[in-house]
Amino acid sequence: MSVLLETSAGDIVIDLLVDYAPKECQNFLKLCKLKYYNFSPIHSIQQNFSFQTGDPLGPDSSQSDGGSSAWGLLEGPQKKNFPATFHHKLKHVERGTVSMATVPHPSDPDVRLAASQFIITLGESTTDYLDGKTSVFGKVVEGFDALETINSAITDKEGHPLVDIRIKHTIVLDDPYPDPPGLREPSGSPQPSKAQLATVRIADDDAQDLHKEVDEESAEKTRREREARAQALTLEMMGDLPFAEVKPPENILFVCKLNPVTADSDLELIFSRFGKILSCEVIRDKKTGDSLQYAFIEYEEKSACEAAYFKMQGVLIDDRRIHVDFSQSVSKLADVWRGGENAKRKGREGGRGGWGGVQDLQKWRQYRNDADARDEDERYKMVYGEEEMRGKHKRQGDEEEGEDRREGGPVDERNGDEREREREWERRQRPRDRSRSRSPRRDRDRDGDRNRDRPRHRDGYGERKERDPRRNDSFRQDYSRHRDRDRRRDDHRDRRR
Repeated sequence: MSVLLETSAGDIVIDLLVDYAPKECQNFLKLCKLKYYNFSPIHSIQQNFSFQTGDPLGPDSSQSDGGSSAWGLLEGPQKKNFPATFHHKLKHVERGTVSMATVPHPSDPDVRLAASQFIITLGESTTDYLDGKTSVFGKVVEGFDALETINSAITDKEGHPLVDIRIKHTIVLDDPYPDPPGLREPSGSPQPSKAQLATVRIADDDAQDLHKEVDEESAEKTRREREARAQALTLEMMGDLPFAEVKPPENILFVCKLNPVTADSDLELIFSRFGKILSCEVIRDKKTGDSLQYAFIEYEEKSACEAAYFKMQGVLIDDRRIHVDFSQSVSKLADVWRGGENAKRKGREGGRGGWGGVQDLQKWRQYRNDADARDEDERYKMVYGEEEMRGKHKRQGDEEEGEDRREGGPVDERNGDEREREREWERRQRPRDRSRSRSPRRDRDRDGDRNRDRPRHRDGYGERKERDPRRNDSFRQDYSRHRDRDRRRDDHRDRRR
C-alpha cells in the first residue's frame, strides 16, 4: 500500500504500515483519494529533524481550521478528529518516518487526537523526542533527494520556507480499504482556492502561472499534460514502462477498420511500395484466432512511414476504407526493456546474477556455483588447480607403465580406457569388497540368497564344513577329564553318607 506525493521539491513515495496503524493509514489514503492535500504548504521545517504538512491552508491563514479527517469531510464536523493509536514497535528511528500530528484530548490528557496533518522526519538519531507524541503510520521509500531539498530550504524563524514548497498532487498506488459511503473521487486535480492562493509568499514557477489570466482551453491542456506525466510516472514505478518519458517509435503505422478477411501478406504487399517493411502484423484474438481488424506495420525508414501515412488514408481494401495513423504503442519497447531486465536478473550464461542484475546482493553466497557473480579471488579454491588435476589419472597410469618397462616386467599395451574398464569389471566380481559399507543385515540377506543355490543334503541342511581333527581331539580329552572328576565327587559323597 503506497502513495505518491508530487511536491515542488520532488516526488516522494510513502509505504503505509497498515498492519500496525490501520486507522491512520485509512484516513491518509482517503484524504489522498479526495485530493484534500493538493496545494497544501510544507511548513515548520526544522533542519535535520522534521517538517509538517497536511493543512490545505497552512498555519499562516486566518481561515485555517487545522485540517480535518476523512470522516469529518464525509460525515460532518463532529468527526473532524479521531483517537490516534501508538504501536510499541513503531518508533522514530530513521529518516523518512511518516507520522500523524496529534493534540491532547480536552477532557482526557492520556488520549491524543489526529486529523489530517502529518510529519516526516529529516534526521535519524535525534527524532526519538516524537515517540508518544505523533502516531507513526508509514515510511518514505523513494524521494530522499526531495527530503534533502526540503531540509536545506531557507526558512524564517518559524520554519516557514521563503519560497513556497507545496504538495501538487497525490496519487494512490494501492488502497486495500473499501470507500466509505459518500466518497466520490474527483475526476481530476482541483484548482487551488482563493484562500490557498492568498497564502503564497514567493511562489515557484507553477504557482506563478496560476496568477496569470489564461483561457479555459490552455488551462485544460496544461491539466491534461500534467495528468499524463503523473500517469506515466505511475506506470514507470509499476514496471509497465521502461521510463516515464518514453516515446513511441516514428517508423510504425497503425492501420484500423480492416476487413476480417484481410491477411498479413495482403497488407504487406499493398504497403511495401513505399519502402522496405520490417514487420506487418494483423492483431488477432488469442483464443479464436479471428482478426481484431487492426494492424501494425513497421518500416525500415521514417520517410517511408510518412509517405504511407499521407497516401493510404481512406484507401479501399477488401471493400473497407481503412484509417491510417502513426502508432502510439510502446509495448514493443517495453517488452525489449523487460527482456533486458530479466536477462540481468538471470545473469550471463544462465547463472545467478543477483536481484535486478546487482551482483553485490549475492556477494557472500559463496556456496553457489556462480560462473560470473564473483571474481577469482573470492571463490573457494582447491588445493590443486584445475589444470593440474585435469588428466591426473592418465599421467599416473603412464608413469606406472614406464616403471614396468624399466624393471623389465610385463607391460600392458592396452590404452587407459581399456585398463580402466578391466579394473571396474574385476571390482564388481568381488562381492565382499562391494559390501563393506553396507549394513550387516543386508549382508546376511545376501548370504542367504547365495545359500539358496547350494546343493542340499538328505537331512535338508546345507553342506557342513569339516571340523579340524585336532580341535576334535582336544574336545574329547576335556570331556573325559570333566567326566572323571564328576564321578570321583559322587563316590566321595556316597561314602560320607
